[in-house]
Amino acid sequence: MGEVRPCDLDAVAARALIEQGDLSPVELLESCIEQIEAIDPAVNALVIRAFDRARSEARSAEALLTRRDDHRLGALHGLPVAIKDLQPTEGITTTFGSAEMAGNVPAQDAGIVAKVRRAGGIVIGKTNIPEYSIGANTLNRLFGATGNPFDVTRTCGGSSGGSAVALATNMAPLATGSDHGGSLRIPACYCGVVGHRSTPGVVPYEDRTIAQTFYSVQGPMGRTVADTALLLSVVAQRTQERGRSFDPMAFPLDADSLASLDDVDLATLRVGYTEDLGGALVSSEIREEFRHRLARIRPLVGSLEAAPVDLTAGAEVDWLLRSDVFVAQYHRDAEHWDEGFNPNIQASYGSALQTPMADIAKARRRQVDLFQSFNALFHDFDVILCPGVSVSPFEWRDLFPRTVDSTPVVNYMAWLTLTAAITVIGHPVTALPCGLDRHGLPFGLQIIGRVYNDRRVLSAAKALERAFASDPVLARPMPDFAYLTTVDSDCRDGGIEAANQAASS
Repeated sequence: MGEVRPCDLDAVAARALIEQGDLSPVELLESCIEQIEAIDPAVNALVIRAFDRARSEARSAEALLTRRDDHRLGALHGLPVAIKDLQPTEGITTTFGSAEMAGNVPAQDAGIVAKVRRAGGIVIGKTNIPEYSIGANTLNRLFGATGNPFDVTRTCGGSSGGSAVALATNMAPLATGSDHGGSLRIPACYCGVVGHRSTPGVVPYEDRTIAQTFYSVQGPMGRTVADTALLLSVVAQRTQERGRSFDPMAFPLDADSLASLDDVDLATLRVGYTEDLGGALVSSEIREEFRHRLARIRPLVGSLEAAPVDLTAGAEVDWLLRSDVFVAQYHRDAEHWDEGFNPNIQASYGSALQTPMADIAKARRRQVDLFQSFNALFHDFDVILCPGVSVSPFEWRDLFPRTVDSTPVVNYMAWLTLTAAITVIGHPVTALPCGLDRHGLPFGLQIIGRVYNDRRVLSAAKALERAFASDPVLARPMPDFAYLTTVDSDCRDGGIEAANQAASS
């Protein structure tokens, strides 16, 4: 790989070097900026840049190191952090991926951003998303597409696609994301990085529009499990400032403990697995890739057995619950949408208005049944593994794959049951990179744990990550940076054209 540059360091290592005085926050930031300027033209991940302000903050972070006796350094002191463009940033443009918000400069940080800043993190810029963050392909009419760093003609997933690509290409050591039906996990799996969807309520979400729901979880992304846990420990902090809304789902929690993961002995780990959660739409190719990895994982763990998972109703329940969420979230704005507004949102909202309330109520009852049956599995298993996404990354010009094998995909969520069904039951899940598939594109696993046991899930994921690192088939893949600097990509202009075509079709 050659000489390790500051931007190549993972967050935990970089933070330790800063603490020791062996790495300057200014040096780290400039290395990340250099990487952005070299790589981002090919992938279009960091669509809003805050370099001037970041440089000023890096200088202040460096100066603070000389006065550390008088100041306790934050957990993220001096670390550049990329922020998903769904999350408002004070003084930095926040567009939500929508042209109508291109000039929006918030006066206040979102809660998750305020915690990053309070911990010493430096906002380096904003990452691309689908319009208003709905969709598993990062494509919008304002900024265009974000390309997969392993093949820029392919999707990076979504909706936290820009964040995943920024991490995979070493533009920043940490990034924020969010997860509705897979928006953290899908891009993590497609780009070879780590994402954690926590138990709802672990990370406070002050802008929640429904009091109690498993949807709309804010969360961390990193290159490693330890990095992701570090960021989780920051964004899960319980701080309530005057004038800021409070998340009614945020329960008492020692957030600091999330960064100190247990040393799990894999020889004692009881692992369950399922290819399709009992009946989700999953391609034969992904099933084969998953089986191939199970064969290599089996000797590493205490036991590996098929888990009797039955989330076959997950897709239908998700679609109905999504109807409830979408009307609550968008009914104040729907009359102002233009014809080209995100077709995924319009499809969900239109369907919701035609859905009888009784159907939604029955889905809520079924959701509890699914939760109880799945949670009971953890009497026999410590964690359960399944594939992260049902198909290999497809071309970003398509909003979603039209078929899985020969089965038509009836709506933009039908191919996402592997992640959406886990949203329905609300269990914590870590997306972990697991080598490359036959196309040379990243393959990822979901590691699912018992509800509220986020630290245990992350600890198990870290132990698996460590074991995978010594296996060239399972180790986290790296993009070819030298190649990306030469790519003539049309992600931006071609992506805007594709987004316009998708919106008008």
